[in-house]
Amino acid sequence: MVLLGVFGAVGVYEGAVRMMEQWHLFFEPTVVGTVAGVIEAVIITFVFTYSVAWLYNVFAQR
Repeated sequence: MVLLGVFGAVGVYEGAVRMMEQWHLFFEPTVVGTVAGVIEAVIITFVFTYSVAWLYNVFAQR
């Protein structure tokens, strides 16, 4: 996401930057938008990983 933020700021990989803007609510090819997109991705990844670990622990106890 950081690379797409940098490349989007200089005008490279504009198609990938547009897709990233569609997929992530806060991502924009600016410094603030890149940081916000990274924070959003970290939160989504934490929730997903925590859910998978919780399910694993539930089924591992049986």
